[in-house]
Amino acid sequence: MGPREGWHEGGSALNAADAVRVTSRVDVDPDTAFRVFTEEVDAWWRTGPRFRWHAERRGTLRFEGGEGGRFVEVYPDGASFEVGTIRVWDPPRRLVFGFRARSFAPGEGTEVEVRFDPSGDATDVTVWHRGFAALRADHPARHGLGGGAFENMMGTFWADLLTAARRHAAARRSTGATT
Repeated sequence: MGPREGWHEGGSALNAADAVRVTSRVDVDPDTAFRVFTEEVDAWWRTGPRFRWHAERRGTLRFEGGEGGRFVEVYPDGASFEVGTIRVWDPPRRLVFGFRARSFAPGEGTEVEVRFDPSGDATDVTVWHRGFAALRADHPARHGLGGGAFENMMGTFWADLLTAARRHAAARRSTGATT
């Protein structure tokens, strides 16, 4: 399936125009994949204005583990940007957290679900980013894109990030690194 195609969750169809799904196979076990995703997020999450909330401030990304924890970008002066609150923390199977861009108004947000499914000696890491229907058509986060173009942009965003995570996990595996 491509990043815009629909899927079923809990027996009900999810709106493909409201979500993207991207999967990458990572050559580590699910426990390591979960730890790389959550504990080493700043090492693999790309930098620059497309991927960071305040790229000019050179923040550090981190997950505060456990349900109710936060996904944040922390800046050298101690300030932070809360990307979202962790809704599900189920290592090494599943992570769900709120997700917001810096252009979001208070109360606006989307949701990211990450699953870590064993596949032989590897793990399929699948990201579902949903909730786009709540964003108005002229929302700044859409970058003027409508229809499938916005969902394709978000699919590419996550594909770039999962590729970076896969490469990071492979590099740490080749050096025998452990968390």
